[in-house]
Amino acid sequence: MKHYVGLDVSQKEVSLCVVDGDGEVIAEGKVATEPALVLSWIEDRVGAVERIVHESGPLSIWLTRELARLGAPVVCIDARAAHKALSARMNKSDRADAEALAQLARTGWYREVHIKSEASDRLRLLLGARERMIRIRQDIESQARGILKTYGIRLGPVAQSRERAGFREQLRAAASGDPLIEAVAASLIAVHDVACAEAAAIEKELQDIARDSDLARRLMTIPGVGPMVALSFIATIDDVARFGRASDVGAYLGLTPRRYQSGEIDYSGRISTRGDGAMRALLYEAASVLISRVQRFSPLKAWAVRLAARKGFKKAAVAAARKIAVIMLRLWRDGTTFAWTREEMPA
Repeated sequence: MKHYVGLDVSQKEVSLCVVDGDGEVIAEGKVATEPALVLSWIEDRVGAVERIVHESGPLSIWLTRELARLGAPVVCIDARAAHKALSARMNKSDRADAEALAQLARTGWYREVHIKSEASDRLRLLLGARERMIRIRQDIESQARGILKTYGIRLGPVAQSRERAGFREQLRAAASGDPLIEAVAASLIAVHDVACAEAAAIEKELQDIARDSDLARRLMTIPGVGPMVALSFIATIDDVARFGRASDVGAYLGLTPRRYQSGEIDYSGRISTRGDGAMRALLYEAASVLISRVQRFSPLKAWAVRLAARKGFKKAAVAAARKIAVIMLRLWRDGTTFAWTREEMPA
């Protein structure tokens, strides 16, 4: 008889439940959160199993990869979808959740979550570190400007200098004369200098990766798309075969409107904002550059400019961001580059 396993995972322990094809509980228990121990417990009780199911969470990527390496038929499911089934029970406990997950594994009523490759995660690590360094730099600049305004000192705009050295020079000059402000400014300047230098170093590494990647170079032929947008898209999508249609990527990134329909009521709302918020922000920035800064015209730019004149810049930028994402997926899947004229477009 086939057996199915549900895992309720926490930081220290995993609650396990095994059910048979009829839904009867065969075994229950707890082990430490170690893939080898989990698989050993299962093999000792029932041997081979049909499917092992656990929810998406902080440890789900690591646990899925390690169990898969050990040859286990593991599936990570969407925690939001699983919550509907788990919340139907009157009592909430790890043991009850593990049993409910085992029943989901048996019935197949779940939505599987794609576990990204290690290469994708390493790329996302670099992109996330760069974003964090930039946020630290922005926080320091905002704090310094706020402190100095208390004393009537207003810093001017910072020119596009190397690693924003102009801000540190302004802050150093504005703080001179007051020992307390000088001490605070010196600390902020030191951290700001390090954050800018580290952000620049990470950005250079990412640019080198983009330069060496044929896929990234092809994606960068799209107007408005630079190395960071291209690499972020590659890291976010990971496997282009996941999408049956290129247009599905818009919904995956939360760039399609919500819909509510009930009886005679049927309307579309704002975009869903599901998925990766950082990727969505980068696509919006690329769309803004396309509409306002790219000089060379193309069918894409002409469409976006007409839409901005008719619907306003923000709505046009969101629509252009969605279209850029669709085009990027098509270029990835087809192995082509961006068509600047209608004659270059595929039939």
